Formats: sequence, structure tokens, C-alpha cells
Amino acid sequence: MKQLTALSLSIAVLAFLATWLFLSVGTILIWAAFLAWACFYANGGDVAALRKTVVCNIFGCVMGWVAAVAILAIPLTASIGLPLWAAIVVGVTVFVVCFAANVGELSSIPASFYGYAGTFAFLLQTPGKLTLANLTSFGLGNAPIVVGLSLVIGAAFGYASAQAAAALTAKVAEPGAADRTRATP
Repeated sequence: MKQLTALSLSIAVLAFLATWLFLSVGTILIWAAFLAWACFYANGGDVAALRKTVVCNIFGCVMGWVAAVAILAIPLTASIGLPLWAAIVVGVTVFVVCFAANVGELSSIPASFYGYAGTFAFLLQTPGKLTLANLTSFGLGNAPIVVGLSLVIGAAFGYASAQAAAALTAKVAEPGAADRTRATP
């Protein structure tokens, strides 16, 4: 089977399964899984890409969480206004995300940004989630937990789709071919 056909088939089948699973469970986020899945391929589509995707996505989630907590917990909104305070916090935390790329395992700035953006997407688009109570809970209402879990599962689906595609494109040895290639005495 051609590589693109195998990859298309493996991704389609696993996307079907992921969508069914995520929508059946109802808590984990299919859109975040698809972000990590794409990130896995953008990072190279191999074992190293899986590790880098997971580490950087989670780091981005944590930095987004730090930003959200700082915006809500430090009472500067009343004195300088929410837009300016949020911009300062985001600017500082995004600097940290980018500068952290000096550390080998955190070198994929896009992967870190996917985690950061995913955290804010969840917080700002899900009514009632942007509260200190949610951000400090240990449940699936806490952005880095639900987004992080969804991203890790998505990266795993990416890896599984790459492995399935590789299996579909592997050439099957012709029976007896090994015998014909051996030198005879």
C-alpha cells in the first residue's frame, strides 16, 4: 500500500475511534486531541516527536494555567484594568514559554503554544470554567488537567496512526526470498 494511502486510512480509522470515544466519555476534548495529533506529525511523527509533543504540550498547559491563575489571583485588574493586566501576564508567561526552548525537551515552541492556547481556549470558551476554584481543583474542570489529558491522548493517537501506517506499508518478504539471497558454498 502506498504511504499516503496507508496514513490516510490509519488516521481516518483512529479519528473515527477517537471521536466516538471522546464523545462517549464526554469530558475529554476531541479538539485538543486533534491539536496534539497534528503536533505529533509536525514534530516528526516518530518516538522522539511523541515525547517532545507530550512534554511541550503539557508545559504549555501549565504556563497557560499559571497565567490564568495570576490574572485572577493578583488583584491588579481593579487598578490597571483587565486588558492591561492580562496582556502583561500573557507577555511574561509567553516569554517564559519561548525562552524555555533553550532546554532540549522544551524546544518545540509551537507544541508549547498549542498547550498554552488550548488551556485558554478551554477557559474562555467553556462557560464558568475561568474561576480560581476550577483552576485550583483536582478535577476535570481544571484546564491543565482536562486539556493536558486530551493532548496526551491525542499524541498517543498520532503515534498509533503512524505505527499503523508503517505496518500497512511494510513490504512482505516473498516466500523463499531469503533462501535465494544466501551464498551457496
